Parts: sequence; structure tokens; C-alpha cells
Amino acid sequence: MNIDRMEFIAWMQRIMERFDILKEYVLNIKKERHSIDGEELLDNQDLLLMLKISHRSLQRYRSTGKLPYYTISGKLYYKLSDVHQFIRESFKAPIRRTKENPRQTPPSKGG
Repeated sequence: MNIDRMEFIAWMQRIMERFDILKEYVLNIKKERHSIDGEELLDNQDLLLMLKISHRSLQRYRSTGKLPYYTISGKLYYKLSDVHQFIRESFKAPIRRTKENPRQTPPSKGG
């Protein structure tokens, strides 16, 4: 079976157009599935990878109320804005060294 070059190129273009349509479809489904009121939702796996923490640590943050969560159909989700707020509140100032004491010391409250 022989096909000429132009026929092959047209055939490949049709395939690529269909791939583009499928890509848009998948992206739209993904956006709808992982957002609420226009805000992105993350699941446990997303947070474990993002924060590089264990399941137990994540459970502790939930149970102590440090990290708000939502249960939808038995699955836990976290709003991206809540996660950002949690990170800001959990951030610790870097430890700096002084000339008098070359060991690391916490920064003084006065500056």
C-alpha cells in the first residue's frame, strides 16, 4: 500500500487536530474536578509531595486545626490558599551567626 506524501501529511494533521481537541477536553475536566468557587483544591497526595511531609504529619496538622480541610465524597481536600497561609504561619526565620558566637543563634527580637 503506497500513499503519497501530501496524503500522509493531511492524515497526520487530522490526527494532531484530534489530539489538540482531546488535550483541551482533559484540561477542562481537570480544572473542574480540582477546584471549588474558582479556587484550586489539593488532595493528600498533592500536599505530601508539595510539603515533603509524612502522612502522620499531615494528619497532625489537620487534627490540631493548623491546616483546614474539606471532605468531599469521603476524600480530603485542601484549598490552595489555606495551604499557602499554613506555610506562611509555619515559616521560621533563618538562624544567623554572630561575631561573638560563631555557632548558630536565633535572631534577637529587637532586630
